[in-house]
Amino acid sequence: MPARYRAGIVCILMLAMTAYARAAVPEAVSEPGGATSTKMYFFWGNGCPHCEREKSFLAVLKQQHPELVIESYEVWQNRANAGFLHRMTKNAGIGSTGVPVTFIGSKVFAGFSERERASISSAVDECLRQPCIDPIVRLDRPVEQEAQKSIDLPLIGNVDPVQVSLPLITIVLGGLDSFNPCAFFVLFFLLSLLVHARSRSRMLTIGFTFIFFSGLIYFLFMAAWLNLFLLTGSLRAITITAGVVALAVSLINIKDFFLFRKGISLSIPDTAKPKLYQRMRGLLSSTSLLSMLAGTAVLAIAANAYELLCTAGFPMVFTRILTLHSLPQPTYYLYLALYNVVYIIPLAAIVIMFTVTLGARKLTEWEGRKLKLLSGIMMLFLGTVLLVRPALLNNISAAAGMLAAALFLSWAIVSFARRGGMSEL
Repeated sequence: MPARYRAGIVCILMLAMTAYARAAVPEAVSEPGGATSTKMYFFWGNGCPHCEREKSFLAVLKQQHPELVIESYEVWQNRANAGFLHRMTKNAGIGSTGVPVTFIGSKVFAGFSERERASISSAVDECLRQPCIDPIVRLDRPVEQEAQKSIDLPLIGNVDPVQVSLPLITIVLGGLDSFNPCAFFVLFFLLSLLVHARSRSRMLTIGFTFIFFSGLIYFLFMAAWLNLFLLTGSLRAITITAGVVALAVSLINIKDFFLFRKGISLSIPDTAKPKLYQRMRGLLSSTSLLSMLAGTAVLAIAANAYELLCTAGFPMVFTRILTLHSLPQPTYYLYLALYNVVYIIPLAAIVIMFTVTLGARKLTEWEGRKLKLLSGIMMLFLGTVLLVRPALLNNISAAAGMLAAALFLSWAIVSFARRGGMSEL
C-alpha cells in the first residue's frame, strides 16, 4: 500500500479517536466562539427562603461566568420535577432531602449557607478550568456527596437539620396525636368494664387487640390521605387547603378547652356512645377467645370511626408534610408506620397501667381539655406554617421551636385559667 494511503488511514483513525474522546465528555457543550459550557442543575421550591437566596447568588454567578448553564426545576408544585430530583438524590446516595439542592459535575450540595456559597463557587471554577461531566449522565453511576451542613446539639453531637427534621416531625406529631381524648375515653371505659372481671390476662388480651386494630385503622386512614396527596402532586393549592383545615381544627380544639362541648366540638357524639357501650359490655359475656378477639376488632373499627373526628387534622397535616418531600414510595409508608407506632405508645401504657392497678387511675375531663388545648395550639402553628412558609418544616430548629412554644403556651393558659377560677372538675 502506498505510503500516502497509509498516512491518510492513520490520520482518519486519529481523527476518529479524537472525536470519540470528545464525545465521552457529554457535559462539555461547545458554544459559538469556541467557549465551553458547564451545566448545573438547581432544584428549588416555591416559597422556600433558602432557595430564593441561592437564586440571587446563582444569578450573580451566571453574570460572572456566561458559559455556566443553569437548569432550574421547581419541585413543590411540579410532580415530574420532584421525581427527577428523587432520581438524582437517590443516585447521589443522600436519600430524602429538602430544597434547595444543587448538582454540578460530580458534586451535590443540599441546603444553602455561606459554606455552600463558597463550595458551589469553587466547584464552578473547577469545572470551568477542567470540564466536568454533566450530572444527568451520571444517574446510573455513583456521585460524590458534598459534606452537608450540620449543627451541634448538646449530648447528641453533629446532626444534619434536613435529614433529622422529618423524623423529628413524625415523632412530635405522632406523639401529640396519641394524646387523643376520644381514644383515651373509649379505652378507659372498655378497661374499666373489664376491671370487674378481675382478669389481668383478659384485660391485656382485649386491650392490646383493641390497640392493634386502632393502629391499623389509623394507618389505613393516613395511607388514604397520602395517596390522595401523591395523586394531586405538590400543588400549592393542596398545601393551602391542608393549612386552612388545620387552622379550623385548631380553633375548635382551643375552643373546647374554654367551652367544652358547647357549639361545634371534635368529640365522640353523645348519640354514638350507647352503641359503643353496648359493644363493650358484649365483650364481657364472650366465652371463647376467638369471639372475644373478633368483638374487640369490631369495637376498635367502630370506635375509630368516631375517634378520627377528634384528630383528623394531625394525620392530614402530617401526610401533606410527607408528600412535600421527594421520597421513594416505600419510605412514605415507613414514616406512616413510625407515626402509628408513636401513636399507640400511650395507649399501650394505659393498658399496662390498668392491668397493674386494676383501674385505680382514670382520665378526668380537665385532663382531656388540657390535651385538646395542647393539640389545638400545635395545630395552629402547623397550619400557619403550611400557609405562610412550608419550607420551615424542613428545619429541625423550627420543628423543635413549635413544640416548645406549644408546650409553654399551653402551660401558661392552663395556669391563668386556674387562677381565674376555671374548675378542674
